[in-house]
Amino acid sequence: RQGGSDAMNDKAKNPAADLTLEQVEALVTRAPYHKWLGLKVIAVHDDGIEIKATWREEWVVNPERRFTHGGILAALIDLGADWAMVRKLGRGVPTIDMRVDYHAVAMPGDLTIKGKAVRMGGQFSTAEASIHDAQGKLLASGRGTYFTAPPPPPKA
Repeated sequence: RQGGSDAMNDKAKNPAADLTLEQVEALVTRAPYHKWLGLKVIAVHDDGIEIKATWREEWVVNPERRFTHGGILAALIDLGADWAMVRKLGRGVPTIDMRVDYHAVAMPGDLTIKGKAVRMGGQFSTAEASIHDAQGKLLASGRGTYFTAPPPPPKA
């Protein structure tokens, strides 16, 4: 391998590698559900992403204890893992399989999701994510398999 030419060739082959934070946020927040979750992209890396989710009262599953529904946390794990691959793919991709581990209850307050690509494949790829509260406490983590094959060409 030679110095900087590989990086230049990678960018020439993959225009998604140059996506700005603003462009990634526009892609992520296109979906109405993602808007409802109050997602804001904080950072984008070659192999990952950091997203903040603005807490909502509608997330509460137990009105007396006020903790967040596990389905919201699972959705955030899926989003973090899926969009961790945005610099490689330039798009979100379908989830094939996913598991979530819950470590602590999520009380009212914004959440930070950290996603990381684990393995990029031609058809299927693996990524993981974790959710932390404002104090940095780990609330949930998970890993998913995603269908990352190139999309079919547009129909004429």
